[in-house]
Amino acid sequence: MRRVLVSAALAAGLMISGAGQAFAAPPAPAPDDGWSVEKGNLTWRSEQRVPMGDAAVEFYAGDRLLGRAKPKADHRTFQLPLEEASDLRDLQVRAGGRRIDAAAPEPRAQKRAAAPAATEPLPPSKVDPGVKGRYQTVTGEYTLPGVKLPEFPELVEMQGVVVAPKGAPGKRPIALFLHGRHSVCYNGDDPEAPQAWPCPEGTLPIPSHRGYLQAQELLASQGYVTVSISANGINGQDWEAEDGGAQARSSLVRQHLARWADWAGAGRSSAPAIVKNAPRADLSKVFLMGHSRGGEGVSRAAMDSLTPPPAAQDGYQGKVRWNIRGLLLIGPTIFGHNPVPDVPSATILPGCDGDVADLQGQVFIDGTRGVSKGKALHSSLYVIGANHNYFNTEWTPGQAVAPAWDDFYGEDDPVCSPGAPTRLTAVQEQTAGATYIAAAAHLFVGNDDRVRPLLDGSGVRAKSADPARVLTHALGANRTAALVPDESVKVTGGRLCEQVAPEPAQACLVTENYWSPSPHFVAFNGISPEAGRYAVDLGATAGKTVSMKPARAMDVSGAKDLALRLVVPPNTSGNRFGITVVDTKGRRTALGDVSLNGLPGTEYTTSYWGQEVRVPLKKVRGKITKLEITPRGAGGAWLIDAWGWRAGTPAPQATSLPRIDIGELTIVEGNTGTRTYQVPVKVTGRGTGKVRLFTVDAATYEPKSWVVTVKPGQRSIPVPVVVKGDTLFGQDEGQIVEAKAVRGTVIGDYQGGLMVENDDPMPEISVEPVADRVAEGGTLSWRLTLSTAAETGIYLYGYPVPPTSGVELSSTDVDPDWFVDNAYEDPEPSRPLSETWLSAFGAVEPGELTGDLTVPTITDTLDETDEVVQLELVLGVEDGPQLDPVTGSVTD
Repeated sequence: MRRVLVSAALAAGLMISGAGQAFAAPPAPAPDDGWSVEKGNLTWRSEQRVPMGDAAVEFYAGDRLLGRAKPKADHRTFQLPLEEASDLRDLQVRAGGRRIDAAAPEPRAQKRAAAPAATEPLPPSKVDPGVKGRYQTVTGEYTLPGVKLPEFPELVEMQGVVVAPKGAPGKRPIALFLHGRHSVCYNGDDPEAPQAWPCPEGTLPIPSHRGYLQAQELLASQGYVTVSISANGINGQDWEAEDGGAQARSSLVRQHLARWADWAGAGRSSAPAIVKNAPRADLSKVFLMGHSRGGEGVSRAAMDSLTPPPAAQDGYQGKVRWNIRGLLLIGPTIFGHNPVPDVPSATILPGCDGDVADLQGQVFIDGTRGVSKGKALHSSLYVIGANHNYFNTEWTPGQAVAPAWDDFYGEDDPVCSPGAPTRLTAVQEQTAGATYIAAAAHLFVGNDDRVRPLLDGSGVRAKSADPARVLTHALGANRTAALVPDESVKVTGGRLCEQVAPEPAQACLVTENYWSPSPHFVAFNGISPEAGRYAVDLGATAGKTVSMKPARAMDVSGAKDLALRLVVPPNTSGNRFGITVVDTKGRRTALGDVSLNGLPGTEYTTSYWGQEVRVPLKKVRGKITKLEITPRGAGGAWLIDAWGWRAGTPAPQATSLPRIDIGELTIVEGNTGTRTYQVPVKVTGRGTGKVRLFTVDAATYEPKSWVVTVKPGQRSIPVPVVVKGDTLFGQDEGQIVEAKAVRGTVIGDYQGGLMVENDDPMPEISVEPVADRVAEGGTLSWRLTLSTAAETGIYLYGYPVPPTSGVELSSTDVDPDWFVDNAYEDPEPSRPLSETWLSAFGAVEPGELTGDLTVPTITDTLDETDEVVQLELVLGVEDGPQLDPVTGSVTD
């Protein structure tokens, strides 16, 4: 592999050199774990079918992300090209942050305790958006010709189910629903129905779009025209898309909105019957609901409606004739960490989510912090006891027409297993979902500020959602920053910690799980450490004051309260904290104490979530220079941020910010010289802002990042890569570049880079015996020889098969340590090697011409005939030649 050199200042660009990276030889993946190398692909096969879900299936080597794997039609087999996976030690498969190819780590002792009893319910809100409105409703469906979307070979369906009010006067606001990624096809109760698009003969599309009828009927009774659209054609093809289908889902949403704009105007006569039976839609008042990957899709649709994406990747290029006023997202993915800061949103985080288990949707709130004007409200709703699937009836056993499942995966879990006191039933979950969907619509589209306390951390509940316990916090609206942790904040008595860091000394939370137990600390595409993300660890010492001083005094003029987002450990109770502020004149004002209990949680939940608490600012006016927090107990806590707060929902002032899209450039390596290429980082829109760019060093796997200022009129960001040509064979490779918004920008296509195609022929490869007949205690050996050196390692795997003749060598005839290292199992009891998962290994290191594959044997006291081992040889290189098997003999 070519070494990628990143200069300290990155001013000299990124250099790909021809020297070759000398990795330690990777062992063959353990076959009993489902791993293999097939035709140039790292391949994992699960013993059981992996249900189609919204979390991406990703391959890891230890804690290093190798890439997103592509599924086969059986949804047991997943593959990743070997050029994306060079060092194959400690292979793992994860989805939504949790490991799916092995059992979870043993939980820590304190997590084994039963979850605490539910606390007293929150006081009821003055208004209840879950109450049915005054209109009767009408329901029907439409089906239009399919549309062609970039990256997908097959047409995507244009189908929707409409629920609308009867007799509602004038134009009515419109709510569009988009489901997430789920199984595409079904055949009765057959759990093995093939998942492809279009659905194969004998199967039917799963009607996921009909799964939100309860919420649609509620909104329609309150005067909204609603439509829930089908996206099976995307679900069946989104493994083709690097962004998981986010851009395609945006295109589909905007295709439907364009039709509704036609039907609300001059194209009314061509509208489907159900649309004609509904009131005309008011496209100036659009509300979008997205579930799981549908959440990321509708967010991207909001972005694309403000700032169009590059035409080549967009499936809708017509005029924008609508205004998206707000979003409600349920258990959403956000692979790109790229929310839309000026479009209000509310995000439901299901406390028992077993699909998007890391609750990465929290980024829709945290990722907007400081990016734009901060007037749009962004709300997080933690729903205790809700899983991922049951918000959609077509994903719920007993309600769905197709096979469905409970996505929560823990057994006998005191919080989330069915029947646990905190676990919601399907009907309870769906009712809570409908209620808070309506709440978001009434606030964002209906401008009903009476609903805001249900969403903004004010600590009230909607009685219609009982017995669901829904906790909320928010950013934006009438908040002004009081303390946002960053490198400039001086902390005494506590610790400024990194939200994403591999070292315990720097990390905010240390966990034995494969994912962060806090949704606030979800990594961006495996980048760790990630610059620019901090919190404050308040420690676990009762009575020890933690003082936090920002670089400049923060103005809280006009604020009524100080609102803090505090994280406390799950299952704790009575956590109290004294809050004090210091103004510019040095006056200390004790604001009072706050108290909160930890969320119910176990090793299977993501429960370190920031709860909003408020204290009156009393007579504090103007600016504060210091915030002091004194824990009254010893349970540990973390401050996410603090804000001056007052009631009200200002107009969000949606703005078309400068947009960054990273493209891909593929070039041929060449044989000589060096050439400089620019990764295509495109800027559209107007204005100025800042963006953080990331790369990962191919030699050390350390992430590098730097902040770039986008100036008015700037149309690209320079990211130079220097490629040095050579005549050595190697894998295709390149440099990945990723982006996150810092200030005044939005990110569309967040990942791209330079792909360098190898143009050098593969050397001729031969295998000859060095010692294929040895006495007991000797080492069988075969030499792998290349005609010319390569710049990448050439790996050879030998899999034992029953020999054509003779007595087969056994697991106790070879060196036991070597056997364990290469078979991942114990040599006892003794058995033929072909009945084990042994994979002998050899390698020609970069720049070398030869390497040996060996089988070390041991002596014993038994009187035996000659024993034989026969190995099928497989090269770990794409398009490598077929090699003949080899045979070795061991004499007594």
